[in-house]
Amino acid sequence: MTELITTRRDFVGRTLTTGLSAVGSGLLAPARSRAVEVAAPIYTAKADSCIFIWLGGGACHVDTWDPKRQSKGPKDPGSYYRSIPTEIRGVRVSEHLGRTAPLLDRCVLLRTVHHTVVDEHAAATNRLHVGRPPTGTTVYPSIGSIVAHELGPRGAGVPAYVVMGYPSVSRGPGFLGARAGYIYLTETSAGPSGLRLPFGVDRPREARRERLLASLRDGYVAHHSRDKRIAEYSATSTEAFKLAGGKFLSAFDLKSEAHSLRQSYGGEFGQRCLLARRLTQEGVRFVEVSFNLNFLNGTGWDTHNQGQLKQHLLIQELDQAFSSLLVDLEKHKRLEKTLVVIATEFGRPPEFDVGGGRGHQSRAFSIVLAGGGLKSGQAVGVTDELGKKIVSRPISVADLHATIHTALGIDPAKELYDGQRPVPITDHGVPVREVLS
Repeated sequence: MTELITTRRDFVGRTLTTGLSAVGSGLLAPARSRAVEVAAPIYTAKADSCIFIWLGGGACHVDTWDPKRQSKGPKDPGSYYRSIPTEIRGVRVSEHLGRTAPLLDRCVLLRTVHHTVVDEHAAATNRLHVGRPPTGTTVYPSIGSIVAHELGPRGAGVPAYVVMGYPSVSRGPGFLGARAGYIYLTETSAGPSGLRLPFGVDRPREARRERLLASLRDGYVAHHSRDKRIAEYSATSTEAFKLAGGKFLSAFDLKSEAHSLRQSYGGEFGQRCLLARRLTQEGVRFVEVSFNLNFLNGTGWDTHNQGQLKQHLLIQELDQAFSSLLVDLEKHKRLEKTLVVIATEFGRPPEFDVGGGRGHQSRAFSIVLAGGGLKSGQAVGVTDELGKKIVSRPISVADLHATIHTALGIDPAKELYDGQRPVPITDHGVPVREVLS
């Protein structure tokens, strides 16, 4: 049996001929090249949802998932913390990931992700979310919007895509339009504010309002029948009203969970992770959980200057929430069906800046995948002795996106359309074959 995809050149050659063909539900099979008959296996996707944990600011890979020798002082490059062994033989992580280390056999560490954006957080964030450089002619959709567009929600009464954090263009639908957009919230204590009833408005009164609005909206859409954007916006608002009650908003009732479980997840970030489990369990297809609002160390994950001194508090909070999420998903028999991704815009170099923190590094950093039916219990890619350069198995952001899409049963070579212009779902990304079981 041959590998799913052998080389980038092989992948591009095949996609130019016939592309990857989707066979049934969640089956992806590489097409045959004109030059060579390739007998490749069919990958059967097991994941039906994705929880995308976002460490905004640039989490340091050598202080978390790819530790190197420990630094002896501010002028000595290296990891800031000791490393500890994990459940994967020969793989070590930071000492502050002590709860995750015994569970790392459920995970894959991609240690050689890279791109070319260094100085701009917003540009690097956009690169990780849309999977390609920007152009002046197309606003590309985010990975969450592509998943929403291709798969939709798993059931009625829930949205396909939810963002826990502030909205941004990087997380948006781009040329796919409003129906592939997201619903967002900034705290877990209640559902999205736009779906809550105003004070003094009960359900019967709200229903009367909706009927009046529907008549006005339908007339406006009919009068502008040739404008696709108006039709999409109208359809999206209609769907939003359906979310204002029922099982979607009930998912936000975290107090219905056992107190001990809520405590196990930790603070606000952990409660977001618990909510993400509940949302995906109810049928939301893609949930982004932002961990860039917590400044326990003064800077968040952007650990310039003094932010380095208390970076361990962030890592410990991530460790608590992530390990609880893995155990909780497993308990609900959802880990194999839920792909969990821990992503960030770039890593940080092993050297320290004049303020004692670290700068930016995008030529080598780590992304974590867990569950989702992947071949877990491994680290893919090797960086040098200080984590500055890739030694073997480079993984582009497009490759990362292709892997996530493949795990969810989406053809990473399929073409979407910006008007008449074809746009591949990924920028010629090749799925990381080592993780596709």
